[in-house]
Amino acid sequence: MTTQERVDHALELKHGNCNCAQAALLAFSDRIDMDEKKLYQLAAGFGGGMGCMEGNCGALVGAVMACGMIKEGKGCARYSRGIYQEFVSKCGSSVCKELKGVETGKMLCSCDDCVRHAVCAADSIL
Repeated sequence: MTTQERVDHALELKHGNCNCAQAALLAFSDRIDMDEKKLYQLAAGFGGGMGCMEGNCGALVGAVMACGMIKEGKGCARYSRGIYQEFVSKCGSSVCKELKGVETGKMLCSCDDCVRHAVCAADSIL
């Protein structure tokens, strides 16, 4: 699957019945040896900045989860750092409420773009 196909799939999922974390994680389901229903359940609580917009972007969390599954936990700190750095360089932050401009009124990155950048970062690193 190309990166663009993976991004398109993630955005379809997000506009379907998935939150940002689920969409980013499930975009890599072809590379993960786990039932998609279980992946969906695993990422359920990480949408919306872990439910309250205070935490890390769900799309970023989903991409890092994919890293852990694909790499079977080996070397994940290094890969996760790369995903995080690439995501922040594109989006301007990793914190959901900052990305959405909750306190400033200035949106740094839309949810769709967060999903896009998270999936692209993970795909390039992995």
